[in-house]
Amino acid sequence: MCAHSSGMMGFPLRLLAREVYDRVRAIKGDDAVALITGEQRIEPKNARYFCCTAEAMDRLGGGHAFVAVDEAQIGADPERGHIFTDRLLNARGREETMILGSATLEPVVKALIPGAELVERPRFSTLTHSGTAKLSRLPPRSAVVAFSVEQVYAMAEALRRFRGGAAVVMGALSPETRNKQVELFQNGEVDYIVATDAIGMGLNLDLDHVAFAALTKFDGRRKRRLTPSEMAQIAGRAGRHQRDGSFGTLTGGGSRTGAPLEFTDEEIYAIEEHKFSPLTHLYWRDAEPRFDNLNVLIEDLERAPRDDMRRRAPEAIDLAVLKRLAEDPIASTVRGPGLVRRFWEACSLPDFRQIGVDPHARFVARLWQDLGKGYLGADFVAARIAELDRTGGDIDTLQGRIAAIRSWAYICQRPDWVLARDEMAARARAVEAKLSDALHARLTERFVNRRTTILMKSLGQDASALPVTLEPDDRLTVEDEPIGHLDGFRFVVDPNATAADRKMLLAAGEKALPGILAKRAEWLLAEGMDELAIEKGAIRWQGRTLAEIEMPDDFANPRLVLSRDISLLGEPARGKLEAGLTGWLAAKLEPLAPLRKLAEAARDPEAGSEARALLITLIDARGVVTREKAGLQHLPKDMRPFLRKLGVTFGALDIFARELLKPAPRQLLHALGLDRRPLNEAMLPVIGEAKAIPAGYRPAGSQLIRVDLAEKILRAAFEARAKATDKTSQERHPRFRLDLALPVSIGLEEDNARRLLGSAGFKVQRGRALEEGAKGPPAPDSWTWRPRRPGSPQGHGRKPDAHRGKALRGKGKPKNKGGPRQRRPQGDTGPARAGGAFDGLADLLGG
Repeated sequence: MCAHSSGMMGFPLRLLAREVYDRVRAIKGDDAVALITGEQRIEPKNARYFCCTAEAMDRLGGGHAFVAVDEAQIGADPERGHIFTDRLLNARGREETMILGSATLEPVVKALIPGAELVERPRFSTLTHSGTAKLSRLPPRSAVVAFSVEQVYAMAEALRRFRGGAAVVMGALSPETRNKQVELFQNGEVDYIVATDAIGMGLNLDLDHVAFAALTKFDGRRKRRLTPSEMAQIAGRAGRHQRDGSFGTLTGGGSRTGAPLEFTDEEIYAIEEHKFSPLTHLYWRDAEPRFDNLNVLIEDLERAPRDDMRRRAPEAIDLAVLKRLAEDPIASTVRGPGLVRRFWEACSLPDFRQIGVDPHARFVARLWQDLGKGYLGADFVAARIAELDRTGGDIDTLQGRIAAIRSWAYICQRPDWVLARDEMAARARAVEAKLSDALHARLTERFVNRRTTILMKSLGQDASALPVTLEPDDRLTVEDEPIGHLDGFRFVVDPNATAADRKMLLAAGEKALPGILAKRAEWLLAEGMDELAIEKGAIRWQGRTLAEIEMPDDFANPRLVLSRDISLLGEPARGKLEAGLTGWLAAKLEPLAPLRKLAEAARDPEAGSEARALLITLIDARGVVTREKAGLQHLPKDMRPFLRKLGVTFGALDIFARELLKPAPRQLLHALGLDRRPLNEAMLPVIGEAKAIPAGYRPAGSQLIRVDLAEKILRAAFEARAKATDKTSQERHPRFRLDLALPVSIGLEEDNARRLLGSAGFKVQRGRALEEGAKGPPAPDSWTWRPRRPGSPQGHGRKPDAHRGKALRGKGKPKNKGGPRQRRPQGDTGPARAGGAFDGLADLLGG
């Protein structure tokens, strides 16, 4: 066509017309090429080359230099055959006319067009029968052909499970959707395509094999077996140019009688050798009927041809609608040749929705009523289009909307039916494109598991070739399809994966993980060390354990046991990571230097067994032990200076290492799991009462105080007592005054401060209150101190019974034998709950 000055080609499908339109436009330019179909019209002012559907092309060829009709053997089709027969007989070019079709058309062409030159183009590749095969065993680049929507869906669902999915092609799909589904297959996103016999025409596919799921179909009148030429039309999609193809059947697709689904030997021979029975006739219908009235029109359309090579076409749906409405009262409005012609044009509206004669006739009747006013208003058409502009719903719903919008696109193309025709046609095409995109998305979502498809292709390859990518959010993807995510160094399969996909995803992840984890380890060592933390005796990152920490007795050079998550790392990367974690841990363990110092001294033989025993006890207690548990009675006094140099403090109530009471070492001991007692992270001076006492604290009434601050308060109390003793050395238990400003400033309440002092043997005598009406400051409290005897019981908020009895006897009061317990005098605050380790202080204070 492009070799001539002008031309027109008629195609059986608008997608074929569109394909050739794009190719000619690339050669001749946009302004020189037109596309004319029932639903779309692109006709530049200076167009010289026309790509049309057979129905839309000029039946005489339009006076162009070149005219061609493609797939002319469709003239034998009962529904559309009369259109192709008319074009074959009448469409002529000024310089050249070309009729393209199957070799079966040869005798008909010779009879109807004497003198026509016949040119044969043989198939370059061979087509071979390969027998039957299971659906799960089909080779890649295969097509499965079925003849019902239900069977197409079932095959596509099965291929989704077995092979990751399939493209779907059916005649009910819009051309745009069909093209996008074909593109899925052509681009290699899926290796299989499931189709009806729509695959047999207008689709050029890179197929290697065609598998028939059935060999019978319903042709609109009855269910029949495919003819050999129909089988060949479909099977011929396999192989292309010089690449050979094969065809066969699927197992399990036999008849109800149990007979297997198989080709006969004659059918196999005909398909392989491309030898079919020639056509003996074409269907014909008068293309120029008279429009005097409806009866004359129907008579002409049903008139029989005058030669044997043509047969009267069966009643197509346009004629059936015409005859149905001719009996309707609406026929009374059709008067005169002009209205009869217009009415026939309305009846010729294609039944895109495939709803049958009666429903389609009702739609045409409504259309005719609206056309009776002259034109369809733009507002009315726009409203009908807007009703269909919805992308919700399932596959069948979207197919119905696309069929409906194609009807309106056809209506908008008529030159005398719609006001603002171009605008309405553009709107209809836009809605059809939108619905086609939505339908393509639904088909892909239902029948294509893109991730599985990609992995099926990749699993046999070298691991380095697997296109696994680590996204910034730690997702692992293969060509943008998620297969899982990294949790630290652990691969977690996508939770949305089916049970059948999990093994495949794990295999894909394990192939690619060593390289990805090596890069992740490099990044961690270079930039991510600040994200590490010590928790529960392990080094953790992003909530996952990287290594367990095994701490030796000397608290130096801990051993790391790498977790299973890191097992996929290669040896060089694993060694680097372990070295980096070891160095990081060494720096983090610096706050435990005082504990390491104590452990080193505990192993020194020159320290003496008594000092080493105390150090071991203090280490086991993680830096704090009460005097009564420290075993001080066995420690020579000359060893105390040695221990004090190591940072050990001998307090009134506790023996402790002051440096280990800071927040950093306490937090670290807790994180390492070396001290399982509760933790106060800030190591506040005073905190509220708790069920379990945090490490480094002791009770003080209803509060808890850090042991070093408790010691500070008690030291101040002993210093006040020492001053009083110097002044009144003759008294055995001299009274003295204590200022509670220090414990209050630390955070203790006064009553709790008294209880803390009571734990160390201090007893308060409350000052006498002023008499009523008296003026002046109240009498201050006075204090005494006496050491408790070893083994005396301790109470909570009360003095030991032995001390109470002694105190009562000192006042000359009778003993309480068997009667109710005596209430404590108002001035006696008693010891704090955790009490009297001060009983062993005689060696410290000499009192």
